[in-house]
Amino acid sequence: MPQPQWHVQPSPDVPQWFLDAVKSYAPASEGYYAAQLLWQRGIRELNQLAGFINPDLYQPASPFEFGQEMKRAVQRLQQARDKGKKVAIWGDFDADGITATSVLWDGLGQFLPQNQHLTYYIPNRLTESHGLNCPGIDQLAESGTQLIVTCDTGSTNLSEIDYADQLGIDIIITDHHTLPEERPNVVSIINPRYFAETHPLFHLSGVAVAYKLVEALYQTLPDIPQQPLEDLLDLVAIGLIADLVQLSGDCRYLAQRGIQTLQQQLKTRTRPGVAKLLELCQRSGDRPTDISFGLGPRINAVSRIQGDASFCVELLTRRDETYTQTLALETELANSRRKSLQKDITEQVKRKLAQLDLSTTCVIVLDDPQWSAGVLGLVAGQIAQEYGRPTVLLSTGEEWGGEGSTLNTSPIARGSARSVNGIDLYELVQSQEHLLHRFGGHPFAAGLSLPVENIPLFSEGINQKLRQQLAAQDALLAPVVTADIVVTVAALGKPLFQELKLLEPCGMGNPVPKLLIENCWFESVWNRNTQDLKGKKVQYIKTELEIWDDSTSVGFPGIWWGHYRDEVPKGRCNAIVELDYNNFKKRPEVRLVAVQSGDRISSFNLPNQLDWILDWRDGMQEDSENLLSMSNPLTPPALVGEPRETPTPEPSDPLTVRDCPTSWDELQLWFRRAMQSERKLAIAYPPPPQLSSRQVWEKLVGLAKFLSRTGKSATLGQLQDKLELSDRTLHRGLTALSGLGFQVKHQGGSIQISGSMGEWDGDAIDPTTKESIQHFLSAIEEEQFLRQYFYQVPLSTIHGMLALSTNNK
Repeated sequence: MPQPQWHVQPSPDVPQWFLDAVKSYAPASEGYYAAQLLWQRGIRELNQLAGFINPDLYQPASPFEFGQEMKRAVQRLQQARDKGKKVAIWGDFDADGITATSVLWDGLGQFLPQNQHLTYYIPNRLTESHGLNCPGIDQLAESGTQLIVTCDTGSTNLSEIDYADQLGIDIIITDHHTLPEERPNVVSIINPRYFAETHPLFHLSGVAVAYKLVEALYQTLPDIPQQPLEDLLDLVAIGLIADLVQLSGDCRYLAQRGIQTLQQQLKTRTRPGVAKLLELCQRSGDRPTDISFGLGPRINAVSRIQGDASFCVELLTRRDETYTQTLALETELANSRRKSLQKDITEQVKRKLAQLDLSTTCVIVLDDPQWSAGVLGLVAGQIAQEYGRPTVLLSTGEEWGGEGSTLNTSPIARGSARSVNGIDLYELVQSQEHLLHRFGGHPFAAGLSLPVENIPLFSEGINQKLRQQLAAQDALLAPVVTADIVVTVAALGKPLFQELKLLEPCGMGNPVPKLLIENCWFESVWNRNTQDLKGKKVQYIKTELEIWDDSTSVGFPGIWWGHYRDEVPKGRCNAIVELDYNNFKKRPEVRLVAVQSGDRISSFNLPNQLDWILDWRDGMQEDSENLLSMSNPLTPPALVGEPRETPTPEPSDPLTVRDCPTSWDELQLWFRRAMQSERKLAIAYPPPPQLSSRQVWEKLVGLAKFLSRTGKSATLGQLQDKLELSDRTLHRGLTALSGLGFQVKHQGGSIQISGSMGEWDGDAIDPTTKESIQHFLSAIEEEQFLRQYFYQVPLSTIHGMLALSTNNK
């Protein structure tokens, strides 16, 4: 197994005026560490700092920013209320979906009688997929439902939406997942992905979108609700933080307000089920970690273990103390079983890995008939991080064809995949699409199913694909651990905890600070298994310890989850930790993230060359001279995968990246060239194009018609520039053109297109061509996602990732 590579973020030069401003918010400390972290993360103005720390100084967006979609949704719900029609909430089984359902259940319940005119439906994780499905719609139709309001799901369920329409059921979609190419046939679709990524509502999770719908109803019909809108904010915070969305804009504001409401639950018990869960996980509700390590995993555990998580809505919303306590205890037991099952499967995976030659393994692919599919995503994420390899884990223990399957009872393996170190998992899995039954996901995580007999071919193919992409397998597959700041044990304690608390709530885009403690050691080390409520041992280890260094004469308490005391290094070592607070013991403590011992101890200062990276992305304007003009062809671009330089730069000029990359390998190539030429590297690519994948396809068809009509040719690079696509994605588009009647010829460095597709009806395209076009559209969406990521990724993250190329030279 490759050893983890450790990096420390470069220490910024924080101005004194900013340091003084931060200190005013944390008077018990010097404020230095918080100021350094805030400056690293782009908080560099006084008004920006004030709004970041104090929600009272932030102005949230109106729910009617969603425009006509929100207005139509409110009007349709008013109509259902006025006419006494039955409305059903269609939720999802994860924490975001459960809390979103609960927000609509409580919120819409102020306008529609619960259980009489308002019901809810949550799919079973183990027998149904995410999203709408026809059997569930049939069930609601039989009960007289005439309007479905989805939450955290539904945007791309086009066939199910049409099916509901045939049954006379209207649909309002509230969701935050991938948008369909065309607006679905629904009353309203409220999805923040229609906004620009800079919009304060863009990152809303499912529960936050549901809250905005209820907020719009409250503003439209203010005299009807009997409960304050703010009473829903604790549920919003739970779903937001558990779903790992980027906590910026309104997401951060809602999470801050929600935590303020949540921390009152142990006193007010207006949600006795939530209060009981906090008691069971020994949390107070005043920290985002109380959700991410306490409430969130417990809510998620119910569907992972039992499949059906419907009772969780009652757990979160019912006011009956005795009843909700019973549900909370059932949830706690499910979480204990989840921990034990996760630990057990993790150990089984590691035993299988011990029998493999990992030196020849790029992607871990393992299967077992006894594994529970509900926890495989958690185990895959843990294995991927520990072994530094993308991991795919599959359960082969059931004969299941899935919703809409034509495979009937064919043996199907179902499972989850997780990535590591910026490797594009979605692209890897998609490369084996011909072997799969179904799959979906993004570059970091995916779910998939495939015939059991295809697993060996899938494993061989996906490993070969990644092996081709990696020039130095062990180096690039080594896990990367990045620390934000360096501290001593003497600095640990309540003042530092309160100082770092200024950054909360932490999450995507604003992670929990990682602290590096160098040349330290551990004492008072012991471990034990945890127990469930019935006193039964749970196969989940927690090691307790004290961390020491030369800065102080006393140790500081800490824990290391999932590790035995024998794994704690003997003697001097380096440790990366997170500073937390133990509500049960009423003290701060550290949570170990990683340790490095023996001859691997080294200095973690990043190379000086990383200070040469210039971020020129803000304010960049698109250079029209870089666009292709068929009448004035450009000079052919550099070979695919090679950086394109500004012509004959002066030695002192920075090497400028003008094309937005789609992988870390591209940026590392640029960085190595900058180091070799002893020039600074300027990241100066403009914002990604806003065209939809369908518009790009239409543009390609238009270019094909032009080239066919005029007899002109174009280089691959010219077409790439015009369409702003990679060569791999463009080749998919050219393949799709062939299905429309065009003949595409590659002659030398040029592409010639002849023939004509004539008049055609989209519905008349043969299935093979339709599939080819869809593959092209999906590839565009994936590429646009990556370009948007690399356009927005913080400079501090770029520093950490580019350090790989320096250490691996």
